[in-house]
Amino acid sequence: MSLDAYYDRIGGHHLAALWTRLSHLITPQPRSDCRAHRWRYTDVRPELLAAGEVITAEEAERRVLILENPGLPGSSKVTTSLYAGMQLVLPGEVAPSHRHSQSALRIIVEGSGAYSVVGGERVTMETGDLVLTPPMTWHDHGSDGDGPTIWLDALDIPVVGFFDASFLERSTEAARAVTRPDGDSLNRYGAGLLPVGSRPSGGASPIASYPYSRTREVLTRLAKDSAPDPWHGVKVAYTNPLTGGDVLSTMSAWAQLLPSGWSSAPYRSTDATVLIAIEGRGRTHIGDQVFDWRAGDVVVAPSWSWVRHEADEESVLMSYSDQAAQRALGLWREERTGAGPE
Repeated sequence: MSLDAYYDRIGGHHLAALWTRLSHLITPQPRSDCRAHRWRYTDVRPELLAAGEVITAEEAERRVLILENPGLPGSSKVTTSLYAGMQLVLPGEVAPSHRHSQSALRIIVEGSGAYSVVGGERVTMETGDLVLTPPMTWHDHGSDGDGPTIWLDALDIPVVGFFDASFLERSTEAARAVTRPDGDSLNRYGAGLLPVGSRPSGGASPIASYPYSRTREVLTRLAKDSAPDPWHGVKVAYTNPLTGGDVLSTMSAWAQLLPSGWSSAPYRSTDATVLIAIEGRGRTHIGDQVFDWRAGDVVVAPSWSWVRHEADEESVLMSYSDQAAQRALGLWREERTGAGPE
């Protein structure tokens, strides 16, 4: 019997020979169809505003333009494991309440006066804020502001889909009742002090919002008091105060300040990372590609790609990845080159 005839025969039993597929299943290094890419905010914003003219937030449920990786067409993925989209809420609108299995974090790009009601707490949304929505937490979005509010939605939709574990429930109320005082979760858990009896519940941080004003102050003080890390500049991780770990069980998030004129040493890690510029301008080298950026632009760096940043002026980048999940599974790895800034 020939090998081809053998393969045809076992195929009829829904079997396959591992030796014909092993090199594709277990690779010497990470290999992905995810590509490095940049979305310019000046391209995305007009299209979002145009969407606001043709469909309401209520009709759309979530008026979002998906940032789809060009290497993963039709997948609604920004990386192999994560989702990204830009959402718009206009003055007076309410994006109706729902909850789902997927975890979400939101990075506010533009606007003032908008809010998200997360688990009964009304959270204001200002540029640079990080807002969390843990799994199966009721949430809606609205705006009392005078102009558009736009933010980057980051969800672990592909992770949940991989496990076939997705659930979605829609509320009978467009906006659920506010049952907690404004700033309640930050007051309880955000000062390095914890109410007696606090215990971790699930893998998500109990803080609904990490205001950018606080983050920026920390970055500024650290930049003043210490030299920048050669690979990351001045970088801080958003953490769960009950565990000291990541803000969500599947996603990690960071903010980093890049001093004016600074250039980082090359760095790579197994977590494909989505970055968004909050302040300043500069460029990011990913492999042999270079992407310049300014406030609002989004850049994705694939897994195990060499990454290097340059800042033309003092800049702040925020980012997220699946590093939390990878570390929990014992998969995460990083590598650094060079002794310092070039």
